[in-house]
Amino acid sequence: MTTSGPRLTKSPASRHIFVPIALFLILLGLSATPIDASEDSGKKEKPYALIFGTVWDPDNRPVYGVRVFIRRADKKKPQWELMSNHMGEFAQRVPAGAADYIIWADLKGYKSLDGRKLSPGDEAKVHVDNDERVDTGLHLK
Repeated sequence: MTTSGPRLTKSPASRHIFVPIALFLILLGLSATPIDASEDSGKKEKPYALIFGTVWDPDNRPVYGVRVFIRRADKKKPQWELMSNHMGEFAQRVPAGAADYIIWADLKGYKSLDGRKLSPGDEAKVHVDNDERVDTGLHLK
């Protein structure tokens, strides 16, 4: 005959005490904020403008995986290189202030899913005045 040790079970009364205590501790943790979170004096973010765009194919469908280059109009070389996401979109932060930007797509090494040969369309020109969002689109041919 084997004997086992005392069997430990929680009584229903102990469960009724545990739930309010657990809820109290969770609410206490949510209401407590660190002292440093309220002071943002040392963490000032520089103002920026956002260039947001979409790459479109000739049938006006968004295109994924296209390399996008952005440069200032007064420069020769691109300053930023991006990749369009699954919705054909790209976004780049640029310094705030009045400036013109040139945006173009590079299809070197790009293979479309349906096997069609795409060619880059015209460059897009974007003007930024201040810290704002500018929307544009690149249409491939």
